Amino acid sequence: MIQQGAPGMACDAELDAVGLACPMPLLKAKLELNRLASGQVLMVTATDPGSQRDFRSFANLAGHTLLHEEADEGLYRYWLRKA
Repeated sequence: MIQQGAPGMACDAELDAVGLACPMPLLKAKLELNRLASGQVLMVTATDPGSQRDFRSFANLAGHTLLHEEADEGLYRYWLRKA
């Protein structure tokens, strides 16, 4: 599920996946989400363009909420609320 949120949204944890290729941004995000409590928000920054498809699918399949995503000059940011 994708919900629109305001840029600069608050998050409980951040993950820097810059420079990592598929599937590493998603795998690291999955590990980080495992550390968070239900309802907390993880913000991920990645450079892999395939991460857009990956994070959308992952959120949908795992039941997490993709609150917001943005792309800016090769940087992709995702805000995921843990189910």
